[in-house]
Amino acid sequence: MKIIDIGINLMHRSFNEDREAVVQSAIESGVSPLIITGTSERSSVLAAKYASSYPGKLYSTAGIHPHDAKSCTTDTIKNLKILTRKSCVVAIGECGLDYNRDFSPRETQRNCFEAQIELACETGLPLFLHERDAFDDFYGILEKHQNDISNMVVHCFTGQKYQLEKYLELGCHIGLTGWICDERRGKHLPDLVKIIPKDRLMIETDAPFLIPRNLEKKPNNGRNEPQYLVHILDELAYYLDEDIDDLADCIYMNTKRFFNI
Repeated sequence: MKIIDIGINLMHRSFNEDREAVVQSAIESGVSPLIITGTSERSSVLAAKYASSYPGKLYSTAGIHPHDAKSCTTDTIKNLKILTRKSCVVAIGECGLDYNRDFSPRETQRNCFEAQIELACETGLPLFLHERDAFDDFYGILEKHQNDISNMVVHCFTGQKYQLEKYLELGCHIGLTGWICDERRGKHLPDLVKIIPKDRLMIETDAPFLIPRNLEKKPNNGRNEPQYLVHILDELAYYLDEDIDDLADCIYMNTKRFFNI
């Protein structure tokens, strides 16, 4: 069984002491390759540099998270474009809108988001998307550019049925995390995952965040890791009433096609 973690924040400081060991434990668990999420210009540069040292095992994205949109300039977008020349960079993002925390002004978020969409359209790379409490604006911007975007995945989907249906109408892929293992926040997801076409489904940890709540043996530090993606897959297979190996094969091929890896 092979599975790919489409979203791990591997350059996060919590991995500073054992980053190589985390990659190795993921490989031993059948989780490989890993796609490192870029959330700022600096983290995107670091992610690409690190991924380059593990050809075929690590890839990365290049983008500006809405929290960091206030730091996005014309030069930032130019520098992201330079990063996309690296073979390890397979998507633009994590980008989108986050009106939950509003760490960047909303207009600034929208401008930064559109600039990255335009970069994705120019480079032909898919979009790795983030949306929280901003669905109407987020959807409206994507719809405007729909015909020019090569592909897009809504990372860490936790929304409602009508939102999922609208994303699917746009042609989005859907990324699922350990939220589906959380009986408090994710109790609506088991029904919603049945709506997602199998060929548009992908999975991720968003490590070090979102450790599966129902994991039997959690690490003392509470840190999520790609090795736990197997647990998320198992949970998903249960709700879909699918054989876990068959589902793994399907998601693996979806992911390889989407990111062209």
